[in-house]
Amino acid sequence: MKKVSLAEFEASMPEGTKGVEFRPLLAQNINPPNFYLRVFDISPGGFTPRHTHDWEHEIFVVKGTGKISLSDRDETISEGDAIYVEPNELHQFLNDGTTLMRMICVVPKQKST
Repeated sequence: MKKVSLAEFEASMPEGTKGVEFRPLLAQNINPPNFYLRVFDISPGGFTPRHTHDWEHEIFVVKGTGKISLSDRDETISEGDAIYVEPNELHQFLNDGTTLMRMICVVPKQKST
């Protein structure tokens, strides 16, 4: 068993983002066999890049509200929502609310972006 705390991690702001703090909680630091678990804090007005990649990822909204912008529509997301993003699906997360939006993101280990 390995345990880490969110407070142990200094946030970084990934390229192409605005108002995003990224923390790789369970990743290279503990070398898990299959998945990386990361936390994204998105400030009001902030967003991730509009992008695609060839791997799936799963998102859980821990707090706040916002939206996910897909190629053909926008979907509102809020605390308690779980989102599955398919491989090669165009997507972007945006915080259009007035408070911090926190999301947990899980990706396959060999694909860490």
